[in-house]
Amino acid sequence: MRWTAAGKRAPGHGDDAPSEARADPKPLLATRPAGSTTGLTAQPLPEGATAAGTAGGSDAPSPEPLRAPSASAARQSAAPDPTAPGVPSVPTGSAASKPAPAGAAAAAPGSAVVPRSKGSFVVDDPGVSTPRDDPGFRSLIDVEMAADPQAGKIVSRWLGRFTLESGAVLPDLVVAYRHDGVPIGEGRQILIVHALTGSADAAGDWWAPLIGPGQILDTEKFGVLCMNLLGSRYGTSGPTSRNPATGKPYGRVFPPVTVRDQARAQWRLLDALGIGKVALAVGGSLGGMVALEVALERPGDVSRVVPIAAPARIGQLAVGWDHIQLDIVAALGMAGLDLARQLAITTYRSEIDFEQRFAGRAEGDGTPSVVSYLRHQGRKLLDRFDEDTYRALVLAMDTHDIGRGRGGPVAAFRRLAAYGTRLTGVGIEGDILYGTGQVRAMVEAAREAGMDAAYREIRSTKGHDAFLVEWDQLTTILAEALK
Repeated sequence: MRWTAAGKRAPGHGDDAPSEARADPKPLLATRPAGSTTGLTAQPLPEGATAAGTAGGSDAPSPEPLRAPSASAARQSAAPDPTAPGVPSVPTGSAASKPAPAGAAAAAPGSAVVPRSKGSFVVDDPGVSTPRDDPGFRSLIDVEMAADPQAGKIVSRWLGRFTLESGAVLPDLVVAYRHDGVPIGEGRQILIVHALTGSADAAGDWWAPLIGPGQILDTEKFGVLCMNLLGSRYGTSGPTSRNPATGKPYGRVFPPVTVRDQARAQWRLLDALGIGKVALAVGGSLGGMVALEVALERPGDVSRVVPIAAPARIGQLAVGWDHIQLDIVAALGMAGLDLARQLAITTYRSEIDFEQRFAGRAEGDGTPSVVSYLRHQGRKLLDRFDEDTYRALVLAMDTHDIGRGRGGPVAAFRRLAAYGTRLTGVGIEGDILYGTGQVRAMVEAAREAGMDAAYREIRSTKGHDAFLVEWDQLTTILAEALK
């Protein structure tokens, strides 16, 4: 059979969306209200800093900028970031959450894995994504800026100044999110974190079979929140955000982010929404890594963390695969992204899966069916993604190491043990990307640290992708975690 976008649909996970599941999301486009003449003001770069560069290969027209923040929000943006690395992260509104004195610099941790920038990156309209023509995919355009959640709808929120681990500053962090179910403040809240090229639409797209009335993540019992990760392109600040120096997307000069930056951005929105406690933080692959760091950022504020197909530290084989993909992208641009995606798909599946699906099969022109399938997956990503965002997210994933700067994984887990946080590490049979051995090692480190930690395994032929298709097993695992 010929693989076509019309005939096969995939969820917005990005890492490993099986072709049998849901539609890929379309990039979010935040627009200025009709007739508005206001916009965010570009701030001058500090002395010695260089202006941001090119659009990084995007030739799409630039959208209108976002609505300018209020005067009070602008004052907040100008103040030093109280949640910068090395500064204790505290809930918004508490006495300890007041901005640091004017002129105070937030030092990056000495163990930061990315070099400190010589100057701040000025972000004018973060979260504005370049539009793409991708008919047939679930539309997520026209995302609104909103101060409060809109049930079942993806919206973006402006969150002010944000300092990265590198020392680079985003004066205007924007995060897109979707909240479903029990209103904030009226019941337990669950945080879901998407993987590499996913979106905030967990409830409506890539994890929909698990979320909703009567499902395991029952929206009549819980509030369910999912955000688009920092560095992505579906409504959150990232390489497709507008660069005020050029009027075009930042592209590859968007400052590097880490998994810890992504976790801190999640807490920034949680604070803004008034969610001080998370009953469950769960995610697969990169999402599982970020979920771990969300818990470690606020050890007393997450009751249970469930990383799925995610280790305590990224494995070196995965780093090697990432290196190959990024070199291909660097050499070939969007054509390279197509090939990189095809290579990545082979790590998201298993030998058994490919043999069962493709052995002895060919297309009408003689092309092996597995080749046709991989080409389809590569083309499909091009319809909804760009090479600079892919690079930013892969490099962020490569920074993952919960023990970095904390004395190793056991010492890191002691932070969680002290507050009674529980952990369920979920491995996947046949996962060649982050194998069961890596997940078991994480659970053992947590137990050594004194945590209530359990190992569970998804039995499947789907490989790394299993956390997007094995709904019955996931239901069982999550039911246990929610007890």
